[in-house]
Parts: sequence; structure tokens; C-alpha cells
Amino acid sequence: MAFIMKNIDWKRKLTSRKFWAAVVGFVTPTMLAFGVSDSVVTQVAGIIMAGATCIAYIIGEGLVDSNRTDSTESEDENNG
Repeated sequence: MAFIMKNIDWKRKLTSRKFWAAVVGFVTPTMLAFGVSDSVVTQVAGIIMAGATCIAYIIGEGLVDSNRTDSTESEDENNG
């Protein structure tokens, strides 16, 4: 099990719209099966998607910043 968990690219997974659609696709019918009202299910799905958007933005900005730092360091090495 630990071997499988090491091979997961979490940055890619957490920024995937398909992953979050799958999460919503699992959570919402499960909630409906337990008798949760439609309005609560809709709110939960909205919260999940809003959270996914924030996570994707944060990871995306982190990658951009990381690449910017890497390219700046490369330029400094080439100029120095």
C-alpha cells in the first residue's frame, strides 16, 4: 500500500478537474443515499468545487513561482 501512495503525483491530482468531479460524483450520491436533503447536497458539492478551485490556484501559483525562481537562478549562474 505504501508503495502505491509514493507513486501518486499529488500536485497533478489535486489540480485535476476530473479528480474533483469524481469526488463530487462520489460524495453527492452517497449523501442522497443517506437521506440528506437536496439543498444540503448542492451546498456540499459547491463547497468541494470551491475548495478545489482554491487548491488548484495555490498549487499553480506555487509552480509558477518555483519556475520563476529556477529561471532567475539559471540566469544568475550564466551571467556570473
